[in-house]
Amino acid sequence: MRRFSPKVVTANDLLIGDVIYLTADDRWKRHHAEAELIEDEAHAQLRLLDAQAQKRIAVGPYLADAKPGANGPEPTHFRE
Repeated sequence: MRRFSPKVVTANDLLIGDVIYLTADDRWKRHHAEAELIEDEAHAQLRLLDAQAQKRIAVGPYLADAKPGANGPEPTHFRE
């Protein structure tokens, strides 16, 4: 079984199209470092469901790999 790697919830802003990230206090921000770093797989799935329910704000939410950084989560892939 593969070990779960930390994630952030990301999507696109419905009106503007910018990449957005879900914070721990259920807000959407444009800076990756402000995202909630999720280190538990079950919690990640719940947060993704929360994001998918916000159809008036976010388009195409998904879980993206991330790692802890000095100023908050950092992407592990150039796409993020």
